[in-house]
Amino acid sequence: MYAVIKTGGKQYRVAPGESLKIETIEAAVGDVVSFSEVLMVADGDAIKVGAPTVAGATVKAEVTAHGRGDKIRIIKHRRRKHYHKEQGHRQNFTAITIKEIVA
Repeated sequence: MYAVIKTGGKQYRVAPGESLKIETIEAAVGDVVSFSEVLMVADGDAIKVGAPTVAGATVKAEVTAHGRGDKIRIIKHRRRKHYHKEQGHRQNFTAITIKEIVA
């Protein structure tokens, strides 16, 4: 069984027991959060596709950690113009573990 959820402007394919990193959400470590924007639920050959979401479907997950991702370096350079700019970015994330999918 798996589902496709939408959170933080992105879509994720999730299954029970799976761990993933999503955009930061306001929840303490150990809290159970519920995602109600479920776009699709599949259980074997039975597939439910929402328009835009599946009615009554939720995905419950436990927050395991908060953190920051690896640094991404942004470099801008114009040749022969004495222009060189470097910038770094670290994106915040929330690590979750999927507990159950309620269809």
